[in-house]
Amino acid sequence: MCGIVGIFGIKEPIEEARQKALQMAGLIRHRGPDWSGIYSDEKTIIAHERLSIVDVEHGAQPLIDTKTGRILAANGEIYNHKGLRKKLKKKHDWQTRSDCEIILYLYDEYGTEFFDMLSGIWAFILYDKKKGDYIVARDHIGICPLYYGIDSKGTMYFASEMKALDKFCKEVKEFPPGHFYLGGQKKFIRWYKPKWVETLPKKKVSLKKLRLELEKAVKKQLMSDVPYGVLISGGLDSSLIAAIASKFREKRIESGDKEEAWWPRLHSFSVGLKDSTDLKYARIVAKYIGTVHHEIIFTVQDGLDAIKDVIYHLETFDVTTVRAATPMYLMARKIKSVGIKMVFSGEGADEVFGGYLYFHMAPSSKEFHEETVRKLSLLSKYDCLRANKSTAAWGLETRVPFLDKEFLDYAMSIDPKYKMCPGKKIEKEILRKAFEGYLPKKILWRQKEQFSDGVGYSWIDSLKKHTHETVTAEMLKRAKEKFPKQTPTTKEEYFYRQIFEELFTCPTAALTVPVGPTIACSTPTAFRWSKEFQKLADPSGRSVVSIHIKT
Repeated sequence: MCGIVGIFGIKEPIEEARQKALQMAGLIRHRGPDWSGIYSDEKTIIAHERLSIVDVEHGAQPLIDTKTGRILAANGEIYNHKGLRKKLKKKHDWQTRSDCEIILYLYDEYGTEFFDMLSGIWAFILYDKKKGDYIVARDHIGICPLYYGIDSKGTMYFASEMKALDKFCKEVKEFPPGHFYLGGQKKFIRWYKPKWVETLPKKKVSLKKLRLELEKAVKKQLMSDVPYGVLISGGLDSSLIAAIASKFREKRIESGDKEEAWWPRLHSFSVGLKDSTDLKYARIVAKYIGTVHHEIIFTVQDGLDAIKDVIYHLETFDVTTVRAATPMYLMARKIKSVGIKMVFSGEGADEVFGGYLYFHMAPSSKEFHEETVRKLSLLSKYDCLRANKSTAAWGLETRVPFLDKEFLDYAMSIDPKYKMCPGKKIEKEILRKAFEGYLPKKILWRQKEQFSDGVGYSWIDSLKKHTHETVTAEMLKRAKEKFPKQTPTTKEEYFYRQIFEELFTCPTAALTVPVGPTIACSTPTAFRWSKEFQKLADPSGRSVVSIHIKT
């Protein structure tokens, strides 16, 4: 991951604005510790903090099209950049082997019609100085974070993380996933419009096709000029991604599998409290697929000590996100110390296949599908935010193949009746069947365990105890007075919200964090599926006691 900053319509002396931009870029330098770059003219500044993954020697940004003068700063990976080069009709002055440079020339030839051509995770700023106009865009699901704001003079700001905007803007908002912004028209336009959002899919499931599509997603994401690894929680999703990555690790995919891989030994990582279930099962997976395995063991006190830093980096007070991000944040630091710069993770499978335990309660295939669509639309505020920012805090990139745009198009076109798991039927059954033999049966058929539970049940129990002792009943009773917007409803949420308020001062910062009733990560809509839910108010998967099996 990298960090980008853009300031447009500057109404102050340019040198003052430039110093401000440097300060803003410095606040997100953890995202790109390898190099810094900046472009400025009398009305515009674009800054870039680089994490070098592809073309380490020559891919510094901002990139400038030598023929048109257009300037690009991008955060992300364009996995199909080599194939896209073949679609270009003009001759362009290529300056790097970077995957992101293709964006400049696609825009030159296709205007704003090229976004759907990109297969990857990305957020970028593209400035056309000759026209005095600019475009800002974000990937289909919002895997790469992006925010925008406006100051008291009407100047527009964009940045990879909210902390870069917080002190300078009177208003900050999340840049909507799957959209682009036309600076001249001051207008957001949705570019990502998959059919499965509006219609109920009817495609019959093909286990072979499902397997091939996920393998294809993982394989193309192996694109890297630096050492990479895999995260293994011991659950189905991360273990599958790790197993597939292991299958293709020996050849360099950039050469069409003709060259030996630069990094043939695959390293895997798991995190947990001592003797946690995740560590135990991750060990089994690592042995089965043959990785060099690393266990990161943390203590409850380690986690509690890191909470404030986690909230600072994640920019959220959502309970589930903070719970799960803390061990991931601690793990990321250890991973970076090993020399790994990119990892694969299993986020997205539960949203695509209805893997959370509350999906057992879905009253119909229609509601099941609509809930998966809702969950995917919110990922940029939850799991994508967590996976990206908790690792980017240490200059580590996380890739999530289950959310690959092309894989999503297939998996979400499957009739939801094949995904449903009524009663005691195991969730994500079609995914498990499609990959029989890839993992030990005890892993392939292990029930869903949310990451914050799997690292050790005492982690969540200790958080509840600590926040219950810190936040009094009177404080919670008066929560509406202290936090009139996005009011916390539990002591744990109050505790996180209080820290968030200390860190972020912009009046609209808290509005970037969604709130509402949830059980085992459900949306407020699905919360109404069961009377059992109405008595509960905890996002832990263990809350669904009629379904959850302690492992």
